[in-house]
Amino acid sequence: QVQLVESGGGLVQAGGSLRLSCVASGRTFSSTRMGWFHQASGKEREFVAAINWSGRITEYAESVKGRFTNSRDNAKNTMYLQMNSLKPEDTAVYFCYAFSYDSWGQGTQVTVSS
Repeated sequence: QVQLVESGGGLVQAGGSLRLSCVASGRTFSSTRMGWFHQASGKEREFVAAINWSGRITEYAESVKGRFTNSRDNAKNTMYLQMNSLKPEDTAVYFCYAFSYDSWGQGTQVTVSS
């Protein structure tokens, strides 16, 4: 198993920015593909972004392309999600996920006001 802890969520106005962090411990972080998912109230959890072990390959949901950037620092066992041009529809709990270990963090709330 790997333990994941997200941080960086909060309340921001539409058009603003936030940077989420996900710190991993317990297993080899650098060997696993990592991802971000979000879950809005009353809805299912959805894919947001993913990044391969080296950080060179990323993929994004269509709804966030051009606005969000997924990155990682393997030396710090940390993954980031830079969120720009935020919209009210981005409001959700954001979770990080380690694909190789099927492990989730506890989530961090992002609220975007209009």
